Amino acid sequence: MSTGYKDSSLKVFTLNSNPELAEAIAANIGVELGKISVTAFSDGEIQINIEESIRGCDVYVVQSTCAPVNQHMMELLIMIDALKRASAKTINIVMPYYGYARQDRKARAREPITAKLVADLLQTAGASRVISLDLHAPQIQGFFDIPVDQLVGVPILSEHFTEKNLGDIVVVSPDHGGVVRARQMADRLKAPIAIIDKRRPRPNVSEVMNIVGNIEGKTAILIDDIIDTAGTITIGANALIENGAKEVYACCTHPVLSGPAIERIQNSKIKELVVTDTIPLSPEKRIEKVTQLSVAPLISEAIVRVHELQSVSILFD
Repeated sequence: MSTGYKDSSLKVFTLNSNPELAEAIAANIGVELGKISVTAFSDGEIQINIEESIRGCDVYVVQSTCAPVNQHMMELLIMIDALKRASAKTINIVMPYYGYARQDRKARAREPITAKLVADLLQTAGASRVISLDLHAPQIQGFFDIPVDQLVGVPILSEHFTEKNLGDIVVVSPDHGGVVRARQMADRLKAPIAIIDKRRPRPNVSEVMNIVGNIEGKTAILIDDIIDTAGTITIGANALIENGAKEVYACCTHPVLSGPAIERIQNSKIKELVVTDTIPLSPEKRIEKVTQLSVAPLISEAIVRVHELQSVSILFD
């Protein structure tokens, strides 16, 4: 932890989605969190007051658009507008979890592309840059006309499993779309990969069809970017055990964990679920099976590199 950052023009603010992460980021950089009040009128309208001068400053706003998604999105948009009107030099959105990212294309007729809409809203409000982790779809970077730095969670997750000294590992992608992510972890752990070939009849319902790769007698590590209702990951874990895996671990960057997720994980064959703190875990989600790792050091280094006009690409590896 730094004892004090040398440039007073760097300001870090947090809204209500993930204040603990923001505090850790500010502490790693060596700055105090900016002073701000977020209140609401009796009808629920959000009111934001920035309680210090930010004129000419490079401001970084930490806000994951996790549940309640729309509340946190409106907080962020209103904050951007307030910063713009208070003459901030740059408005940098640190969005560890980018909500609405799963609606990134038209899968059926007459569907919105909500990930693009969110990008438009942020830019129209006045954002100068976005820093995020593991966007659900890489093309979301192309939805913006401002710089987007996408950091990756695989190194943090991989380091955890390296320290556990697990033997005879196979890294498993729960679907075809996650093969690149699984390969990145497998390269770090020097392990082979396997793929669960599944069919999804409707949203949030998955059905395992086949397992491609050798998992017999191995320690399987399932990796995904988001775990929401945990249907895919728990069905996958159970299928791996049924097909001969010795034990199953699971990990993801973004622990949405909505609805029946925690109950499903508790009752599944998963030995440990490793997640990061891009989304905070409420007390009822902090069960013994769940381990949460911090992305604060990674994000704080990215902020300092952006502010000092250094390369950020080294953090993508």
